[in-house]
Amino acid sequence: MRDIQQRRSIRLKGYDYSQTGYYFVTICTRNRECTLGNVVDGEMQLSKIGQLVQIVWNDLLKRFGNLELDKFTVMPNHIHGIITIVEAGLALPKEGAASSAPTRDVPIRLMDVIRTFKSISAINVNRFLSRVGVPLWQRNYYEHIIRNEESLNRVRKYIETNSLRWELDRENPQRKSEDEFDLWLAKFKIRPNKKG
Repeated sequence: MRDIQQRRSIRLKGYDYSQTGYYFVTICTRNRECTLGNVVDGEMQLSKIGQLVQIVWNDLLKRFGNLELDKFTVMPNHIHGIITIVEAGLALPKEGAASSAPTRDVPIRLMDVIRTFKSISAINVNRFLSRVGVPLWQRNYYEHIIRNEESLNRVRKYIETNSLRWELDRENPQRKSEDEFDLWLAKFKIRPNKKG
């Protein structure tokens, strides 16, 4: 029998991701392929695939009743966005909701929103490229719980200026240096205790 590798969860243990709050998310394309567009002179130029991804992101509001979308950007091989769950608790999917969207009496969780986004965007891109079942995204995603207004404003500024910082972006295959935002964000990561 083949060993199945267990993926380590990067979610905050014990945290309820259906809670009201702001969540900063980053989702990378499979193998970090630069299929969503190019940065030219500090400005993001979306490919048709990038345009489809942006449309699906904006349409999340049609699918989830207790969701607000804040800053968002598409980069060549990833997206950044701030998702706000505005009321924890029960929400009915709006008209036209995807089958993976929550149903009656189920709280909306961040992972439900991300799963819906990744699924629908991949389907739309595959349809556009006349192919079936080819993954668009990496299996996981990065999230950061935004805990205060200072952090919210810092994340917003990062998203707004992301294309200007592409040369420093950790997702850029030709990255030239480290971005101070990544250093700031790393302070929030949970690190295991090292012995010895």
